[in-house]
Amino acid sequence: MHASSETHSVTDPVPALSAEDLLKSVIASLDDNKAEEITSIDLAGKTGIADYMVIATGGSQRQVAALTDYVVKGLKALGHKDIVVQGLEQADWVLIDAGDVIAHIFRPEVRSFYNLDKLWTTDVDAEQSADANDSDDRVLN
Repeated sequence: MHASSETHSVTDPVPALSAEDLLKSVIASLDDNKAEEITSIDLAGKTGIADYMVIATGGSQRQVAALTDYVVKGLKALGHKDIVVQGLEQADWVLIDAGDVIAHIFRPEVRSFYNLDKLWTTDVDAEQSADANDSDDRVLN
């Protein structure tokens, strides 16, 4: 019996998942498991930390922890292994770092306090920033 040409050897590299595939998995896991206020932010050109950021709310510490578990299991099911989770012990604010996609899952009060949505979606006019910096450099007599 011969192996088909579609059989992969153990040494074949696993194809890397695109940032968009990771993003879809994270959002689907959150949506399927009743996360609230799911927001996706395109970080391309804003920072080098990731391509996308997802922010979501869980109604309690227990739900934040469960949502984290669902997201991590979903990513692992796709074959993604490089996942770092922080904040699960308290489950007030959990960070899931999957490389090209980072996800923040908050309890409502914590999300409101830190307001990452506003921080990362505020567009700063480069000219206004440059003008403000120039005026700060002036010496008053």
